[in-house]
Amino acid sequence: MRVGITGHRGLSHQIVSQVQEALAGRLRRHDPRTLTVVTCAGDGPESALARLALDAGAALEIVVPAADFRATLPSEHLGDYDDLLKHARAVHPTGMPSMTPQARQAAGEILVGLSDELLAVWDGLPARGHGGTADTVTYALGVRVPVTVLWPEGATR
Repeated sequence: MRVGITGHRGLSHQIVSQVQEALAGRLRRHDPRTLTVVTCAGDGPESALARLALDAGAALEIVVPAADFRATLPSEHLGDYDDLLKHARAVHPTGMPSMTPQARQAAGEILVGLSDELLAVWDGLPARGHGGTADTVTYALGVRVPVTVLWPEGATR
């Protein structure tokens, strides 16, 4: 089973805690020996699921949106990002040089294409920019990849 993850960045600690519990619950439904998590490993839910998957013994694949993606991440996330890359079974670059809306969209489409199911940590609102979580969800639904939305009741960004 190949499970992709997309989700909002910059969430509050309370929302992150609730989301991590939900992600851990989703992971427990799968045998880690046959599970691959596909993620861009951005800060927030994407890297949280990646870490949970590795800790459980599942495989990890990372989609890199652009050559300069690492430079767009918060400094406190860089060590985690580098560690996840080091432990990834496969890395899938989009080939885009710069982190643009088109690079985000391409990464989302590649991620969905590599996934049997998509977990979306999404508030249900339209994307704030092209290639955001909402666009990845819309794309997944359009190509008939099942989507499970994980969003704490009453939470806001």
